[in-house]
Amino acid sequence: MSAVTTLLAFLVTLGVLIVVHEWGHYKVARLCGVKVLRFSVGFGRTLWRSQRSPQDTEFVVAVIPLGGYVRMLDEQEGSVAPAELDQAFNRKSLWQRASIVAAGPAANLILALLLYSTQNWIGVEEPKAVLSAPAAGGLAEKAGLRSGDWVRSWSREGDDRWEDIRSLTDLRWQVMQAALDGQRLRLTVSDANGQGRRQVTLDLDRADPTSIDSGFLGKVVGLTAPYAPPVMGDPVAGGPADRAGLRKGDRVQRVDGVPIGDASQLRERIRLLTPDGQAAPMTWTVERDGSVVEIVVRPRVVAEGGKRWGRIDAVVGQLPEMVTVRLGPFEGAARAVSLVWEQSQLTVKMFGRMLVGEASLKNLSGPITIADYAGQSAERGLAYYLGFLALVSVGLGVLNLLPIPLLDGGHLMYYLFEGLTGRPISDAWLRWLQRGGALVLALMMTLALSNDVARLLGLH
Repeated sequence: MSAVTTLLAFLVTLGVLIVVHEWGHYKVARLCGVKVLRFSVGFGRTLWRSQRSPQDTEFVVAVIPLGGYVRMLDEQEGSVAPAELDQAFNRKSLWQRASIVAAGPAANLILALLLYSTQNWIGVEEPKAVLSAPAAGGLAEKAGLRSGDWVRSWSREGDDRWEDIRSLTDLRWQVMQAALDGQRLRLTVSDANGQGRRQVTLDLDRADPTSIDSGFLGKVVGLTAPYAPPVMGDPVAGGPADRAGLRKGDRVQRVDGVPIGDASQLRERIRLLTPDGQAAPMTWTVERDGSVVEIVVRPRVVAEGGKRWGRIDAVVGQLPEMVTVRLGPFEGAARAVSLVWEQSQLTVKMFGRMLVGEASLKNLSGPITIADYAGQSAERGLAYYLGFLALVSVGLGVLNLLPIPLLDGGHLMYYLFEGLTGRPISDAWLRWLQRGGALVLALMMTLALSNDVARLLGLH
């Protein structure tokens, strides 16, 4: 992945989300008759500015792109000329001030609706919900899922409604939601040809809530890569696969007598090392041009991120079967509404569980992870990037609604107090809450950045 692509995708992501968020504040403030002094994208030294006249809003792009702000005329921020008092933010009614504050997160959620709708109308290529062999000991293996199973539909326990599974991405999403709700998930599966339907149940209610993090689907549930046949691709000249005599198109049947059902199983066998950290020779039974051949393969050992594993320097497995998920105008928009609502709930639940220690703090991600995902989605195509942008926009909107001082949700909390008591929060309390909010945000940012670094080093 190009570093330039990653950087550009990251800057576009930040730019779009910040502009939309601040535009929500700006637009509603103007509709309420509040004078806006500055609309800034970024913080710190000014890189670009535009202002038609001293009485108009100053539009600014600053050097640090991690946020933005809209500065309004406000007696709490400085003196206001008597002729402009009616345009001051603090002079507006409670509902107007609350509307201005809530407009930023609302703009992000509306943007997500539009982006998801567009993605649904364009259509995306996603792996078909055909499973590779579940990880040993995972909930999927215990439920009876096996290599080559095609997951067709899902239902929550106690609910007679069944919903189609459109893709492997859709399946993973439903599993995560059920796990966070502590509910079992029923699945209808068949073989890869659609025959032999049966029902299985994932006992997600038994999962440890603190294990729900970015590795939950693989480590706990056991859902690994999508199904791909164990057919060899091109070997690298001079590498272990080439020296052993493996050829493109060879279909691996067994390794050391153990049947191989898919490419995922084969990759795991290749990566295994002996207790002393060496790669032992393996006997592969291979189907080639209608004949069965036995080949001895000895992987080489590689080290990366403090870990060691075997590698044979060849493409292992064919590409998984893909399906195009494309929806009509009304269904696409309805699905977008559902996605934004579900993701908002998921975000709130995750924050709540992290707060009480029932979910891993590893779920917090910072700018490095966002930049990485932005670059990956941009390289996959417009529809994927729109989906990524929508996902981050939902997260930004919900995050800003949390009742943390300094965030929009904190200000709404102040207005709720004012509405219930008939008086604004005192200046002394406001100062203490602002300091506490700054501390909480600093801790969250530090943790998010440390998680980013840990992921880069392969520690998470």
